[in-house]
Amino acid sequence: MQDSFVHKGKRKILVDYLRNRIGISDENVLSAMSEVPRHLFIESIFEDFAYEDRAFPILAHQTISHPSTVAEQSELLKVKPGEKVLEIGTGCGYQTAVLMAMKAHVYTVERQKDLFDFSKKKLRELHLFPKFQSFGDGFAGLPTFAPFDKIIVTCGASTLPTELLKQLNVGGIMVIPLGPTDEQVLYRFTKVGPTEFEKEEFGAYKFVPMLGNTNQ
Repeated sequence: MQDSFVHKGKRKILVDYLRNRIGISDENVLSAMSEVPRHLFIESIFEDFAYEDRAFPILAHQTISHPSTVAEQSELLKVKPGEKVLEIGTGCGYQTAVLMAMKAHVYTVERQKDLFDFSKKKLRELHLFPKFQSFGDGFAGLPTFAPFDKIIVTCGASTLPTELLKQLNVGGIMVIPLGPTDEQVLYRFTKVGPTEFEKEEFGAYKFVPMLGNTNQ
């Protein structure tokens, strides 16, 4: 598959939808969503529908999130160019690519070997090179590279991974869906002191479950 003018036109329509219907106002997010070719991260059978606000199956019985979910999580993260961002759940690499288009320095972890291999290959094909791409347990984060300015979790955790909170800078933000496998609530944690956090709630979502630790 190529990235044609037709695809770029569909991305413009998607961005207009995200701005006007979903309420995304962060121009850094909208610009990134207009740049990243989502159709290249999914099977060709779904190409014609890639820029609709739909999730699609990918490898390892996982899904690529709705574009609106990617945009909402990215906006909640308040990413600034040059910040260190830890992504838990690389998946097919689409969210990774959006974060990189936002000029973040991305460190990403994937538990599923098929997805780790696919995303690494796909990102390289697009000349996108995260600062570090790891195959392993996202529940543990990447303490070797901590602290991080921002952490984004792209899968639903049944319990709060406190190890991830420890890896945030003071002033840093973690966006994470928490709850049972059938439905989660999206939260934003802001680290206001060495062990103090502010918690905000942003409604119900349905993510694939996080694998690792108590989420085996």
